[in-house]
Amino acid sequence: MRLPFAPVLLCALLAQPAFAARPEITIDPGGLPASALEAVTHAVDSMADMADDQDGGEGIRLRRRAREATLDALATEGYFSPQVELEAGTDVAGPTWDITIVPGERTLVETVDISFLGAISGPEFEERVAKLRQDWDLKEGSPFRNEEWETAKRNLLDTASERDFPVARLVDTAADVDADRARAALHIKLDSGPAVRLSGVEVRGLKRVPRGTVERYVRIRPGEPYDRDRMVDWQQTLQSSPFFSGAKLDIDRQGIAPNHEEDPALMPKGLEPDQTRTERAYQGPSHLTLPVLADVVESRPRRMSVALGVDDEAGPRIETVYRQNVVLGQPVELETGLRLDRLRKLGYADIHLAPNENGFRDSFGVLAQDSDVQGLHVRRLAVGAIRAKTYPAGFQSRVEYETRYGARVAHEMIDIDGYNSFTTNTATATAEIIRRDVNDKYDPREGTLFALGAGAGTALDASNHFNRLTARGQFWWSPTKRDVITVRGEVGRLWAQDINRVPDDFSFRTGGARSVRGYRYLGLGRQVGNAVLGDAVLFVASVEATRYFDDRLGGAIFVDTGNVASRFSDMKLATGVGAGLRVRTPAGPLSVDLAYALRDKNIRLHFSLGIAF
Repeated sequence: MRLPFAPVLLCALLAQPAFAARPEITIDPGGLPASALEAVTHAVDSMADMADDQDGGEGIRLRRRAREATLDALATEGYFSPQVELEAGTDVAGPTWDITIVPGERTLVETVDISFLGAISGPEFEERVAKLRQDWDLKEGSPFRNEEWETAKRNLLDTASERDFPVARLVDTAADVDADRARAALHIKLDSGPAVRLSGVEVRGLKRVPRGTVERYVRIRPGEPYDRDRMVDWQQTLQSSPFFSGAKLDIDRQGIAPNHEEDPALMPKGLEPDQTRTERAYQGPSHLTLPVLADVVESRPRRMSVALGVDDEAGPRIETVYRQNVVLGQPVELETGLRLDRLRKLGYADIHLAPNENGFRDSFGVLAQDSDVQGLHVRRLAVGAIRAKTYPAGFQSRVEYETRYGARVAHEMIDIDGYNSFTTNTATATAEIIRRDVNDKYDPREGTLFALGAGAGTALDASNHFNRLTARGQFWWSPTKRDVITVRGEVGRLWAQDINRVPDDFSFRTGGARSVRGYRYLGLGRQVGNAVLGDAVLFVASVEATRYFDDRLGGAIFVDTGNVASRFSDMKLATGVGAGLRVRTPAGPLSVDLAYALRDKNIRLHFSLGIAF
């Protein structure tokens, strides 16, 4: 029997379940502020997206859920007595939801009651408690928003626990909202637990690295207060040392963790049990002295690395480094390497000692170098030593000081193109102190750096004596989250009997990617024969503004100026202006700058890229 095609198709369509399309949404916000409207829009959109997955019979239930989601979103923004109407309809494009909101009065914070339990409530921490109350984020008279309420509680706990009180907890938080009056009373109880002092460090995970090595990096003064930033710094110091690939530091918390049962006695008066959440307060001693537990993972005993790079002056570059982090059972690092490019050939071998009992890091080694830059050809054999130390200005300060002292004896064969060649043997000593105050040591966006340096040297046959002083500084400022303005400057002065026989890294030359862009690398100096040599005084200044478009890519504009001369009064500044690109890549940082040299009237491209593997 053959059935007509059209009726069969109609029956088949009617037999299929009807699915609702996503409705078009129109919201009348009734004067809601932007943040509240955004919350409502997000909540309603999440409900509307579900319409594609629902059959037609679920439409009424979905609209009811959309209205409830709107009410919940308004409550998180402080509107607890709104009127919300959702009308469903259709137009030529499909189903519609028309939402009308009469928000009512926004709830304001009427009172804030912050109380403290534990050691922090003692008289020695009165100023600390007053500061915590003063810095509370959600002030009286502010609109009550759930996000700001949660942020304020989190900030209070973070600030209280960052020093002295590592086990501080919020044992009670409650927001008592009077919807009829549009007022909220906030109750917060913070239990600091004990005030903790540090007694020393206990190490777990050592296999090959000698015992006592960790203590050389984690330098605890017995009785010093717990400080979370110091713990983080110690942990990062261990992880960046040659002996450990991983480290985790924490106080010994065993026995001081509070009982997490609810305590009705902590509940604010007038609130029902379902309006708040409480935990039992700490019941132990008010002051404890505890060790720091250091769980470490040792680095591989030997490492070999190779790096490839390229820049506008030296061209292709290859560098290889071999490291061994325990030598003859002692906590020392052997490092030897070779670097080759068009301008320099360099080989070295260094021994780095672990920090001593005073925190100094000592190293010594040998170096062989062959360089030919701007007509100055130098072949050098040298032995030297460096003593360095990094230390904070204080327990609660981000200011960091670094000192470096160096000594070197060198044999040099020098060929000045178009002038003469000679051999010299010199001994030099240098000292530098750096003051660093930045938000991030490795990617600064705000802060300052200042450095003062001094050096003295002599030819071993006493035919030449020379001394120098340098000062440099850098300032970072971020007017917005994506913008960074950098200002840097450097000055130097050299005194010498015979400036031509001063080691090339002791006199002053400038120019290139990291000094005055638009000019050749070390191309600003004293012309002798066909070569550019160093001179007696140096001045460099730069202003750069960088705009980051995302976490990886940024653009920069800059102005650089500077030069060297025999006297500051004789100096003629060379200025460069330009723009550049900044890219963070997995292969390393990429910098590309296009600079115009105002003095030489030419354009120069500066770029560098390093690849390590």
